[in-house]
Amino acid sequence: MRKFMVVLDDSRECLNAIRFAAMRAANTEGGVKVLSVIPPDEFKHWIGVGDIMREEHRERIEAHFEVFAKWMRDKQGVEPELVIREGEPVAEIIAQVNEDPEVGVLVLGAATDRKGPGPLVSQLTKNAGSLPIPITIVPGDLSKERLEAIT
Repeated sequence: MRKFMVVLDDSRECLNAIRFAAMRAANTEGGVKVLSVIPPDEFKHWIGVGDIMREEHRERIEAHFEVFAKWMRDKQGVEPELVIREGEPVAEIIAQVNEDPEVGVLVLGAATDRKGPGPLVSQLTKNAGSLPIPITIVPGDLSKERLEAIT
């Protein structure tokens, strides 16, 4: 089964990327893989403190994921899968794509402010030619109705 991989982070544009991935998966009998990356610089404390912070971060990711997963199950009929990795976000996204043959499309949300589309979109599009799958970039300000029309 082809899976749409989407990155779960704290950005506003992440919401539209998740919606798009779920709707496309539902319309193409595919799946959704949700990837969240914990950056390494967040745990440069004493070992015990770093371990506690890492576990709390994972719990926040899982709680955030469950909100989206419930919507995907209830509204789109899609059962998403969560993957949590630790490291530099771009490197971990590329590694996940390269390691997982089920992933057929990487879905990213683009920011709508004047600073540009966001760091992930900017960095990953530079590497797009070396990825084994296409990248779909979803504008962060598309309405639900427009997303439904194009998926």
